[in-house]
Amino acid sequence: MDLPDNRLWTVEEVAYFLGISPKTLYQWKWLGEGPPVTLIGRRLRYHPAKVKAWAATDFEAA
Repeated sequence: MDLPDNRLWTVEEVAYFLGISPKTLYQWKWLGEGPPVTLIGRRLRYHPAKVKAWAATDFEAA
């Protein structure tokens, strides 16, 4: 899957990028964890650069 950097990502796209299930992202949101997320209406959206930065920081910390 080719993920565009010129728009916000959906839960499914972030899950694919991180190699996790969408359910995990919803759990992280509920727990206040995971990559930064924006609520647009009733939908969760992620800025690609922030997801990538979070993943890089989280990976370095591990």
